[in-house]
Amino acid sequence: MSYRVVAHLQQEAVSVSDACRVLQVSRSGYYAHRRAKPSTKALQEQTHVKAAFAASGASYGSRRVMHAVRAQGLHLGRYRIRTLMRAAGLRASWKRKFISTTDSKHALPVAENVLDRRFDVAEPNRAWVSDITYVRTAQGWLYLAVVLDLYSRKVVGWSMAPTMPADLVMSALIMALQQRRPAPGLVLHSDRGSQYASAEYQALLTRHQIVCSMSRKGNCWDNAVMERFFLNLKMERVWQRQYANHDEARRDITQYIVGFYNPVRLHSTLGYLTPTAYEAKSSVKEPICLSEIT
Repeated sequence: MSYRVVAHLQQEAVSVSDACRVLQVSRSGYYAHRRAKPSTKALQEQTHVKAAFAASGASYGSRRVMHAVRAQGLHLGRYRIRTLMRAAGLRASWKRKFISTTDSKHALPVAENVLDRRFDVAEPNRAWVSDITYVRTAQGWLYLAVVLDLYSRKVVGWSMAPTMPADLVMSALIMALQQRRPAPGLVLHSDRGSQYASAEYQALLTRHQIVCSMSRKGNCWDNAVMERFFLNLKMERVWQRQYANHDEARRDITQYIVGFYNPVRLHSTLGYLTPTAYEAKSSVKEPICLSEIT
């Protein structure tokens, strides 16, 4: 136990000599303890931590790894998780890249900011957010439009194309409508891009009695939840890949959404549940309609 205290004091910038003298243990004994093989228990803990980190696509920090291993029945504190991750060399890393994806310099009508940053929603299918981002491939840019339900942070619709006309955002919305069948009065928030202000997109909203909401000019914080999803997508998947073409990127991004983000990724705003688990806990049922909505 004393050797553990010595190791802890080292984290507090106390020298090994001073710590050993205070605790009345030998330095040679402490260093011999450090060189000793880890216990079976420690190896098991590290195996769980490595598995949780790998399942996250090497994206989780110590807090989410802690909740992931606890969900598997292993109760470890965050300090212990950090120690195990450090010993195994597990560290999430990314680099940020940005490019403009929407054109707000147009003469089309824009809507008021109805959502007004009220991101905490009590029921599903009451408020959605949408936006466009880009993905670099060796074949050229691939654009991704996403629709996300603020209630559970679940991605309910998405579409990808090498260009970004109004059809791109309409396809993502049509997928969301097929899956969720929202009641009239749903608020759908986006930026002021020409795709969202287009007559075709606005007509689709009107047909389904959806209330249009748009961010204020040049204010990305008005759509912060959607911006955060795109950042997570790029940190956890896109920036760790080099896509040879559009099809490869489409497959990988779809796998991220349906295989990781919705059913596996833990969200602090959801009490460290996944979007799918959060909706299941609330007994939310998603009707699926295979017929096309136009």
